Amino acid sequence: MRKPRRPTAADYRALADLRFALRQFSAFSTAAASQAGLPAQQHQALLAIKGTAEGEPMTVGLLAAQLLIAPHSAAELVNRLAEAGYAAVSTDSHDRRRHILALTAKAEAVLEALSDVHMNEISNLAPRLVEALTVLTNGTPASPDE
Repeated sequence: MRKPRRPTAADYRALADLRFALRQFSAFSTAAASQAGLPAQQHQALLAIKGTAEGEPMTVGLLAAQLLIAPHSAAELVNRLAEAGYAAVSTDSHDRRRHILALTAKAEAVLEALSDVHMNEISNLAPRLVEALTVLTNGTPASPDE
């Protein structure tokens, strides 16, 4: 944990650039998902389901936590994903109150295509993000060799 300090002009520039880069990425992501026929929140849900740790089942409650939404909103989102053919929902054999979520082949295909363009966009934004984060965590700009 770093020692608290007063923000410098460089810190404010870095914070502003970080926020701008994150907003740019968010706008890019929303547009890419829309172009693929998905609302942004559905894309985020598919990614959360796919990104679940191996051996850990994705549940409606965990999805709600991952997306920072209410459990009832996550349940509605899962219903929309299932109706669109993107998610399969099964009942947990150990706890019938829990529903386990999985991606369908249709979801896997769209998520792979979206992830490819997202990783490319992240590669483009990475130098700005690294620079801003370096200033904010170390108080100094990254060296050109990094």
